[in-house]
Amino acid sequence: MGNKLLSRLTNSAKPAHLSRRGFLVSMTAAGVAFGFPRASLAAMDPATPDGVPVTPTGDTFEPTLWYWIDSEGKVNVNITRAEMGQHVGTAIARILADELEVAWEDVNITHVDTAEKWGTMVTGGSWSIWQSWPVYRQAGAAGRVALIEAAAEKWGVDAATCQARDGSVTDGTNTITYAELVSAGLTRSFTEDELKALPLKPHSELRLVGKDVTALDIGTKTNGQAIYGLDAKVDGMVYGVPLLPPTRLGSSVTSVDDSAAKDVKGYLQTLTLDDPSGTVPGWVVVLGETLMAAKWASQAITVEWAAGETSNVSEADINARSRELIDDASAGAILHTETPDTSAAFDGAANVIEAEYTTQTVLHFQLEPVNATAFQNQDGIWEIHTGNQWQSLILPTLSAALDAPADKIVMRSYMLGGGFGRRLNGDYTVPAALASKALGGKPVKLVFFREDDAQFDSPRSPSVQKLRMAFDGNQQVVGMEHHAAAGWPTGVMVPSFMPNGVNGEPYDPFAIDGADHWYSVGAHKVRAISNDLANQTFRPGWLRSVGPGWTNFAVESFMDEAAHQIKADPLDFRLQHLKAQGYNAGSAPNAVGGASRQAAVLQKVAEMSGYGSTDLPADTAIGIATTFGQSRSMPTWTAGAVKLHIDRATGEIDVQKMWLAFDCGTVVDPDSARAQCEGAALWGLSMALYEGTLFEDGNVVDRNLGTYTPLRMIDTPEMEIAFVDSTEVPVGLGEPGTTVIAPAIANAIYNAVGARMRQLPIRPDDILAAIKA
Repeated sequence: MGNKLLSRLTNSAKPAHLSRRGFLVSMTAAGVAFGFPRASLAAMDPATPDGVPVTPTGDTFEPTLWYWIDSEGKVNVNITRAEMGQHVGTAIARILADELEVAWEDVNITHVDTAEKWGTMVTGGSWSIWQSWPVYRQAGAAGRVALIEAAAEKWGVDAATCQARDGSVTDGTNTITYAELVSAGLTRSFTEDELKALPLKPHSELRLVGKDVTALDIGTKTNGQAIYGLDAKVDGMVYGVPLLPPTRLGSSVTSVDDSAAKDVKGYLQTLTLDDPSGTVPGWVVVLGETLMAAKWASQAITVEWAAGETSNVSEADINARSRELIDDASAGAILHTETPDTSAAFDGAANVIEAEYTTQTVLHFQLEPVNATAFQNQDGIWEIHTGNQWQSLILPTLSAALDAPADKIVMRSYMLGGGFGRRLNGDYTVPAALASKALGGKPVKLVFFREDDAQFDSPRSPSVQKLRMAFDGNQQVVGMEHHAAAGWPTGVMVPSFMPNGVNGEPYDPFAIDGADHWYSVGAHKVRAISNDLANQTFRPGWLRSVGPGWTNFAVESFMDEAAHQIKADPLDFRLQHLKAQGYNAGSAPNAVGGASRQAAVLQKVAEMSGYGSTDLPADTAIGIATTFGQSRSMPTWTAGAVKLHIDRATGEIDVQKMWLAFDCGTVVDPDSARAQCEGAALWGLSMALYEGTLFEDGNVVDRNLGTYTPLRMIDTPEMEIAFVDSTEVPVGLGEPGTTVIAPAIANAIYNAVGARMRQLPIRPDDILAAIKA
């Protein structure tokens, strides 16, 4: 049957409807074959059981490349962002539909392929809504204006007398539907300058943005019909599982003995990959007729490797290197703060405090292990079927690995069974593509079992941070320094994204965001340092909130320490230094109001939680923290408070309630916004108390959930979340809630039992040791 993609149940005709139970049973018994017709230009409609995008009826009108309207008035919105449970397509579609003035029931979405016309495709950094807001509003306005103009011309009236509403145009006397206007023929298009000049609806007239609507893909997500990378199946496909070398980089295969595997039914062969891109050196892939045949055969194969230079590296070695780099004043990049030279402030200080904070390696452990299906279709195009967050990043690597031009490679995006930043690095697609290439383009589905997924993860790097603060004789803050060393994901995988510091050295913003805070502290030096040993040992990755997950733990713990040092109330101390002036005054369009908006959410969460005014039992306390989401260029003003109890005998921590307040500008999708913030806060709790592994012998120690123990449902506390009403530009919500929880917990522990915790994760034994100390 060649490489034609299937859209049927294996060995049976596809039923008209699959119940969730029917879906799960058929998955177990026969396997389900999914795919998209190659003729389709778009990749996936997550609202349909087979993922095949909706096709237009009759003529279409496409005022921009972001959508079309057909002759029945149906609208299809093209989405370049990946769907991993956050309803990103629904949020973006409602932005466009609101400006276009169409009924929500007439809207569909398509997650598009990787054609060059779509531009940069990335879903991370909490960027999706922030970056999509102006683009899709302009696109929707273009259609509305064009349709009003067409109706006005048809009636011979002034377009200013016409109004669009729910897929129709009226001038008070005449009414015509979008469907009729499209059927009559429309060819209006807009230049980029014309789009920017279009009138947008005032906030008071937005009828979909900020309102509760049904997510367009909620049906398939809840009935078991949504399709993920693990569901992909192509006719003639074979299965592969990897055998990983002893080091991420620098290993090479010495010998392979598969003699024992030949007795495994369904075993096909073992490939030693040749990777011109350098992504998977020393890799071996075992192929089978079924996934389990490949897995069982892999357990019978003996591979000998020559290991790379990092085969003996431990987490302690990585941290020791961080401290060495921090002590070297010439290392790293100095960020563009208002007064980065702190020498005078510290030389003349009456009092200086200093503290070191460390965080362990954190793994992603997304529900769906990474996987990819690759083949060369009958047109000579390499197709990569997978769930991915940054298609534009991995395509050049695939081009190098396959020795094929970029226009001969297309990625077809499936739903992601969890991303959390792991699938920003699409390295897992490379061995699937190389295995297929070794077979002459035959389809290969490469699946990582959980242990391989963990070993090949792009984890959040361990970090070491040194913070200092200088006070004058009146106990006023006159200077602050923040030195942070860690592995740099952007530095390793996309150095072109790195700006230069004031000393001309480039830095990874995702490994230092948060340290360049909005507090007025006089002279302020922020130094970002790349740990070369970390970068050589593993591939540092972007993990939900990335650098702010550790930088804000240090900043907000240190602000508490500074307040206690001068015997000030931690809330008052923060508010006194969140001044919207100078460098921290803010700017349009993203940071209007600056530090004053951060002060406002901090005050709000203090009121919500009763911080400082609530009478609590012994060894029970509330801690607070405030951050600004991901970066100064796109601040999401965030504050959190955590109430907990410490058992002095065991060190056990009982987190009882968490409060969070957010000012994210305009809230586009209320239900999804709340869900994102709840999930982010629980992720922050998990990393604060439960998650963390160590490197030993060049690899992570914990490779499955028996020893790596993230937050369980039984440990989830009560949560209260509030959003500030705002008409400002919407900014990100996927990650900011993560960043305040750990410091709020550390501050609450200090308030409860007087133990200052400076290491993540915080374990009961650490608390007991700190209490005794």
